[in-house]
Amino acid sequence: MTTPSPTHTTDVAIIGAGPAGLFAAFECGMLKLGCVLIDALDEIGGQCAALYPEKPIYDIPAHPAIEGGALIEALDRQIAPFDVPRLLGRRVERLEGTRGSFRLGTTKGDVIEARAVIIAAGAGAFGPNRPPLEGLEAFEATGSVQYFVRRRADFAGRDVLIAGGGDSAVDWALSLREVARSVKLVHRRDRFRAAPESLRQLDEAVSRGEVEKIIGYQLHGLHGTNGALAGVDLATLDGTIRHVACDHLLPFFGLATDLGPIAQWGLDTMRGTIPVTPSTCESSLPGIFAVGDVATYPGKLKLILQGFTEGAMAAHAIHPIVHPDTALHFEYSTSKGVPAG
Repeated sequence: MTTPSPTHTTDVAIIGAGPAGLFAAFECGMLKLGCVLIDALDEIGGQCAALYPEKPIYDIPAHPAIEGGALIEALDRQIAPFDVPRLLGRRVERLEGTRGSFRLGTTKGDVIEARAVIIAAGAGAFGPNRPPLEGLEAFEATGSVQYFVRRRADFAGRDVLIAGGGDSAVDWALSLREVARSVKLVHRRDRFRAAPESLRQLDEAVSRGEVEKIIGYQLHGLHGTNGALAGVDLATLDGTIRHVACDHLLPFFGLATDLGPIAQWGLDTMRGTIPVTPSTCESSLPGIFAVGDVATYPGKLKLILQGFTEGAMAAHAIHPIVHPDTALHFEYSTSKGVPAG
């Protein structure tokens, strides 16, 4: 793997090395556009690697199910022929210039000179929405309370309480029932915001006694000593308290996100996202593109596969910026193969 120098000159700077950023790098490589990947995390993969490497993903074409970590490994292998440099563990703080000539600066002093920029920053800087519970920090420090599941094996033979009503809560309830001693799912109402197929599987798991649903309750208090969780108090709106014995609490209340310095670069933004032209994924600033969850436009679906499509469209729109005098004759990959890096 090429190690970038402090000053790096390339065709395309890709900010974000999650699934959308990695596939954008592949599409750039297929068009013989050089690129460099930059990410604030110390590893590639974005949320897939940091938050749910062992969580199955069911809507990747040709993969009935694939874990987040395996998807990232496959995307990494896909760009291997292009020897794409990575600047990891640093954040892009500064971006200046115009279409065809941008200069980026990172928190570690790197300078990247690029003809175009693709922002694939996902949710930006992200962290969990934490429940307002007394003594929470002590249980977080020991791992009794966790917001992301990196290894299912950590919950083998344990009693797990999951709180939340979205895809993460439902998906992990279904996944951890296979290894945990018991799984309980608590939500303030009997209406979940998860995929219909996941809800069907949840109903079946509940009917078989594999998962217990606790409806109409919210987290109220934690019990345990020295950071070891012994149980959680749940409360209804009218103050009825129910105690649930458990070893682990997994609150899935979404992510608090922040675009960080990106919001100061003069781009149009909308509720933490970047509006783009749907056909090219170009932002309000010419030469700067956005793909994946950070991009928005009418009809946008926050799916990994849509981020893949956006990466392809952005790469094709960038080609005339980098090669203004060369016509791009699109060919299928089955015809042209993978060009040399």
